[in-house]
Amino acid sequence: MDASTVILAYSGGLDTSVILRWLIDKGHDVVAYVADVGQNDDFGLIKEKALACGATKVHVADLKTPFITEYVFPALAANAKYEGQYLLGTAVARPIIAKTHVDIALAEGATHLCHGATGKGNDQARFELAYMTLMPQATILSPWKDREWLSQFKGRKDMIAYAKQCDIPIPVSLEKPFSMDENLLHTSYEAGVLEDPSRPYDPSMLKKGSHFLSAPDEPDYVTITFSGGVPVRVENTKTGEAHESPYELFSYLNTLGETHGIGIVDMVENRLMGMKSRGVYVTPGGTILYNAHRDIESITLDKQVQYYKEWMAIEIGRLIYNGLWFSPEFDFLMQSVRHSQQYVNGTVDLLLYKGNATVLSRASDASLYDAAVASMDEDGGYDQTDAKGFIRLYGLRLKAGYRP
Repeated sequence: MDASTVILAYSGGLDTSVILRWLIDKGHDVVAYVADVGQNDDFGLIKEKALACGATKVHVADLKTPFITEYVFPALAANAKYEGQYLLGTAVARPIIAKTHVDIALAEGATHLCHGATGKGNDQARFELAYMTLMPQATILSPWKDREWLSQFKGRKDMIAYAKQCDIPIPVSLEKPFSMDENLLHTSYEAGVLEDPSRPYDPSMLKKGSHFLSAPDEPDYVTITFSGGVPVRVENTKTGEAHESPYELFSYLNTLGETHGIGIVDMVENRLMGMKSRGVYVTPGGTILYNAHRDIESITLDKQVQYYKEWMAIEIGRLIYNGLWFSPEFDFLMQSVRHSQQYVNGTVDLLLYKGNATVLSRASDASLYDAAVASMDEDGGYDQTDAKGFIRLYGLRLKAGYRP
């Protein structure tokens, strides 16, 4: 490595603190960058740790509101999920973290970017693909893929010893029952005891809120208002509490969702690197909004547009998971999503209870639902005899020779 200024994505934990000091030992000046995407951390303390480890400067970026408006809401508008279950809480946060990393490097006049993601996980691709797109001239440092690093640090025991040797001011322990990632959209639990997929997770591990088995016996009722596919208001119809700003709206839905044990998913997924991985994901507010948004689309989207959006949701979820938020194919699909949302306006009423966000009703001035046509009690201008010829033509190919 050439001695130069490195912008390090820093969390304050063992790995990135050791990486920070290790880079200094290699002759680099290190500027630490801390992204606040809603995790419950003491950012003042993290800044102090980074400076104590030798960072020449520390940037703490408050990304909470743009994370919600520019990343979470668009992903929800696309109905994006990975493998039918995962609402992409970690994956959706990585693009804004990477983009801000690049912005800070450009502001500092630095060309070296460093992250602490491992060589087995998905985050390495999410960060590095973003860097390659947004700052192609950057030199990417990834210690967990560096042979010198790997020869020095074979595991946490070596890192703890190095931390003690270098007086790195962090509490360190070999005990690590699982790995956590937290932001406004979700909290994930992986690795450690969860690596046995036959072993049920312990509900007591959940950092916030209730498990649905211990959730309150009294439900909450909310009305969510959408404009152009974006949630613009939430009201608790039982208490009257309401919020309209994106951050307050989403935070309030998180609070309600956590209270009622909503959005807990235990799944085995296929990582980008090829291996299967078990994770427990808790996405309370995101799950409520996902259910509400899909429902308001049911009365505001054309049938064929809705069909294509279902396919696109799978592909967009795959692209987000695989770190391709900043790619031409993602931009192409999301332009279609944005176009589809222009009439996705209206309200959805939901019941929040014991792990469920159940839609009760929906209404929209842009509704395509025609009660008269759909009615079983009146024709509504629909001539049922027309169906006779339609079915005859629709089934023509089946009469022509197919025999099961």
